[in-house]
Amino acid sequence: MTGMPQRAEGGYLRFLAWVAAVTASITVLGFVPTRHLGGPQAVPALLAGCLIGALGSALGGLVVALRRGGTPADRLNSVLMAMLARLAAVFVLGAAAVLSGRFERTALLLWIAISYAALLVVDTMYALREGTNGRRE
Repeated sequence: MTGMPQRAEGGYLRFLAWVAAVTASITVLGFVPTRHLGGPQAVPALLAGCLIGALGSALGGLVVALRRGGTPADRLNSVLMAMLARLAAVFVLGAAAVLSGRFERTALLLWIAISYAALLVVDTMYALREGTNGRRE
């Protein structure tokens, strides 16, 4: 990743590792209940919903990583832009998945919401860490 300071690269890679770990945990924990309640056709919706949440989270984290530093107002703006980018990505990808008709709609929307909420914790921790540039204030 050129153009990004070394510390920012390492922080973003750690963030992506957390996103992957939380997404994998959600997927594993949700597999049996989804298959039991929605049938085998709901499992692809589980996978797609969790992937959509993870992609939105990764995009939001990228915005924070690329816009780190500067004044407190700049850092606040980067966090707000990251939230908007994440929401827009999840909305666009979720709408495309629903409109494609390839996934069971209820399970897809449920797992998008669950992954979005779970990854919001990871995103918030990353934004706070990067927003203070590693300092405790």
